[in-house]
Amino acid sequence: MQDLTAVKNYEYVETQKVFPLAQDFLPILGTDYVEFYVGNAKQAAHYYKTAFGFQELAYAGLETGVRDRTSYVLQQGKIRLILTTPFESEGPIADHLRLHGDGVKVIALWVNDAYDAYEQTTSRGAKSYMEPHTVKDENGEVKISGIHTYGDTVHLFIERKNYSGVFLPGYEKWQTEYQPTSTGLKYIDHMVGNVGLGEMNVWSKFYADVMGFFNLVTFDDKDISTEYTALMSKVMTNGNGYIKFPINEPAPGKKKSQVEEYLDFYKGPGCQHIAVATDDIIFTISEMRRRGVEFLYVPGTYYDTVKERVGIIEEDLEVLKKWGIMVDRDEEGYLLQIFTKPVEDRPTLFYEIIQRKGAKSFGKGNFQALFESIEAEQARRGTL
Repeated sequence: MQDLTAVKNYEYVETQKVFPLAQDFLPILGTDYVEFYVGNAKQAAHYYKTAFGFQELAYAGLETGVRDRTSYVLQQGKIRLILTTPFESEGPIADHLRLHGDGVKVIALWVNDAYDAYEQTTSRGAKSYMEPHTVKDENGEVKISGIHTYGDTVHLFIERKNYSGVFLPGYEKWQTEYQPTSTGLKYIDHMVGNVGLGEMNVWSKFYADVMGFFNLVTFDDKDISTEYTALMSKVMTNGNGYIKFPINEPAPGKKKSQVEEYLDFYKGPGCQHIAVATDDIIFTISEMRRRGVEFLYVPGTYYDTVKERVGIIEEDLEVLKKWGIMVDRDEEGYLLQIFTKPVEDRPTLFYEIIQRKGAKSFGKGNFQALFESIEAEQARRGTL
């Protein structure tokens, strides 16, 4: 068996390859929730309701007996977000906010057995974040455990098969008179992590050896580059394909890449963007734009070559051009995608909206236009 001797920052000493592709020692049923640490959870919740169409689900705070934080839980389709703010100026949540600003702290994974998930991962070298424990209320019990991953990001394993409550023990149903309608978001397609130079292979190896993921696709600096900037990426996925984690690192270029900008402002590795799926991207984007969400600008000339590159699609190309929606095709079909501008004051986290029409890929044919759009925004910020 491979010696997973851990040194600082999970730089594992590699001896021999042990796990073949698509190991299923850690069955994952899907993304349970994503928790953000934010400066003002009440106002952030209002933004996600208004702009993205999330609905109220649950609340924890002083009124529920929680003395150190407040948390609002939002849901749309299968997507659940927790927005958490500390009450005190000291402590791990406040420390996280001071260093990183608003950002993703927890990527929680839905599993059948949280105790076994902890044993499987820690025995393979993962650093413990939360030992297995059970929380209960009148609606049943939830088992939870957790491990560290890149930067200050953690994975929690959530086992909820014996729970019928609104969300988790300690939360109560949250409902107000303000109920914006959905924008059609369905589920999390993938979540991208940005890591430092030379760390992409470290963390792709972590997901392979510790969590049984395999490398679905690799993009090098020839795939993802412009005249000025470049990055490299490995997409890691679990056996059933429900979880996809692209891991990005910067590549040498003439100017500062989007990954370097992220690392500078986030002060370390973290979740760069969350891709959320829709069944009708034209409706979703038109609604989100109407509600004030800002998207990257796609030059009109991009659409001049779409027909030659992508072939026949069901959508009207002029409508896609109107909303700035990009198109790409692989051997399985095609996809439609668009990217928001950063949704935080720091140029860190943003969202991708994606509709898959058979395609399993990640829009490689759009990388050039996307990166040029990102570079234009960087230039405006003076960070390119």
